[in-house]
Amino acid sequence: MESKIVVVGMSGGVDSSVCALLLKQQGFRVIGLFMKNWEETDANGVCTSSRDYEDVAKVCEQIGIPYYSVNFVKEYQDQVFSHFLAELKAGYTPNPDILCNREIKFKVFLEKALSLGADYLATGHYCRRDEHLQLLKGLDPLKDQSYFLYTLGTAALQKVLFPIGHLFKSQVRKIAKEYGLANSEKKDSTGICFIGKRDFKEFTSRYLGYHPGNFETLSGKIVGKHDGIAFYTIGQRKGLAIGGPGDAWFVVGKNSERNVVLVEQGEDHPSLYKSELVATDLSWVSGLQPTLPYSCAAKVRYRQPEQPCRIERIEEGKAYVQFLEPQRAVTPRQSIVFYQGEICLGGGMIL
Repeated sequence: MESKIVVVGMSGGVDSSVCALLLKQQGFRVIGLFMKNWEETDANGVCTSSRDYEDVAKVCEQIGIPYYSVNFVKEYQDQVFSHFLAELKAGYTPNPDILCNREIKFKVFLEKALSLGADYLATGHYCRRDEHLQLLKGLDPLKDQSYFLYTLGTAALQKVLFPIGHLFKSQVRKIAKEYGLANSEKKDSTGICFIGKRDFKEFTSRYLGYHPGNFETLSGKIVGKHDGIAFYTIGQRKGLAIGGPGDAWFVVGKNSERNVVLVEQGEDHPSLYKSELVATDLSWVSGLQPTLPYSCAAKVRYRQPEQPCRIERIEEGKAYVQFLEPQRAVTPRQSIVFYQGEICLGGGMIL
């Protein structure tokens, strides 16, 4: 019987490289596919994506698999980056990584892989799927990425493999070193997908400009000047440059119509906490919403431990969620993702 063909989404990093290696060892016919989403040069005039593709080429040649590159720069601009800028301009804090997974990696990239005759697309995400096509958390609690994949449905999961979801990052690094992969010492990429590890304000200001306004307390007192509401998010402390006596200042809200950033003093100020929220743009991995009211756990940002909650009701596509304990810095346009044990049930956009 002829072995199955798997296209591995290769980024030039260690995770996707080990995916390709493991799949080849398991007897799959493996093809490396590099996805170019962003065009930009660094301070030395070197295109960063070209450098990553060089790493893909080295690793694929070491493993002994063919590799190709696809250009989705236009799709990324149209379906992810333009949306990201529009949300920032409106005063929100969007999460482009979730949109990238939904619109690019597991839509156009998956379609490209299948058009090449692949049976599966494999990625280096730290998550798993089971035989019932449920999305499960990755075993490494520090690397689990199911939060970013809650928009995946069973149709996509049928065609997707997560070869390292059962491993810890330290194990992945060890495998890369044992086999002498060219990028075994390469550092992990960090930050938002297209921004990476650099100054967020400097980067976004190139596209949005600066629109100064006032920092105000909830009572209306002006306590400073800001550079533009796009550069601040709920719960933020750093970079406010508000002086004076007392506790540190924190962003507690925004008023985009008045171009005002609302601030209060104290890390545990009551206005930073919410016991309930409403979420829209709901997506359930199984395609079926749970029977309500439904008790589960959820998190409202990636690094947050899961919190006990109850989905009270869903009306007109909006979920009304109550937490057992008040949650800090609940932020509109970030995602709430629901879990039942290891299972990622789905999620939605905080309204």
